[in-house]
Amino acid sequence: MPDNVTRGHDIEPTLTAVDPADEYLNPESADSSWEGVLTGENSALQRTVDPDTQPGIDDFADRVAFVTGGSRGVGRGIVRALLRRGAIVAIADKYPEPIDLGEDADPTRLRSYQLDVSDREQYARVAAEVKRDLGEVTLLFNNAGIADSASPSRMSYQMWDHMLGVNLGGVYNGIQTFTPDMIESPRRCHIVNTASEAGLVAGGSGFLYTASKYGVVGLSESLRFELAHHGIGVSVLSPGPVATDIVENTRRLRPAEAGDHTARTGQMLDLVHEILHLHGLDPDLVGEYTVQAVESNAAYINTRNTTTELLRQRTDAIIAAMDHAQDFFETSATKV
Repeated sequence: MPDNVTRGHDIEPTLTAVDPADEYLNPESADSSWEGVLTGENSALQRTVDPDTQPGIDDFADRVAFVTGGSRGVGRGIVRALLRRGAIVAIADKYPEPIDLGEDADPTRLRSYQLDVSDREQYARVAAEVKRDLGEVTLLFNNAGIADSASPSRMSYQMWDHMLGVNLGGVYNGIQTFTPDMIESPRRCHIVNTASEAGLVAGGSGFLYTASKYGVVGLSESLRFELAHHGIGVSVLSPGPVATDIVENTRRLRPAEAGDHTARTGQMLDLVHEILHLHGLDPDLVGEYTVQAVESNAAYINTRNTTTELLRQRTDAIIAAMDHAQDFFETSATKV
């Protein structure tokens, strides 16, 4: 059995854990059909550990956690929940701010670092500082994000790069930076990536934001399978409205080359900000709920069920399209 299957984790794979690029794509295999590649005996899914059977994290004390966007909002709620459990926390934020830790938290177990999550070189430097200052990171919360918007008539490469660079690229940069050491760690590790309900159902959040959050969901779902045999859990947080200042923070971070918002977009963002503070959840509760999900190794972390019907409609539409395609190609094949 390959060393990297059991190193320090005592995890027994379903068959033999291999990288998805290995022999299961061999055209000489018994079942080289597309269905066989995906779900057959030699498929990657069959050859990796089932992530849903793996334990969560129950020993937070003295673990080092890295939380991006940890100075405010949901990130601050996650930080407080981790400190209550005895973790050592590194906050990474573009504009770090002092936070009220509450009476039960030990401020000596918290350190802040300035970080633009879209800057890969800075990310590597900060990660090295954290390792030197605090030790090995075994809990990663890729939480930093922005909620900007642009109408299709005013789309630009600058806005695409800005939105995707923070919301998706920032998540990937965290994974790329810390996962190699997590793979080598003798301890079980966990990653939480913050997406949004907009990453589950396209609606009124704008195409840029929606694209970035769909990407986070897909990245998280894939890595949950591909990192399971390394003893690394992966969860995706897709919250509904939370009472944060993400809209105002986003305005502050908007690149100058992107130009000003249109009056209509500005009004929409004002409305979103108001809705978040009138109807959004307490970010501390969301932070506590997120860390509890890490304890149970939950795949999905959601904060309400009001999009259930929309999700069902989307899934039904996709299945209907698949059925239509199957009928078309089966019928057409007999005529060619």
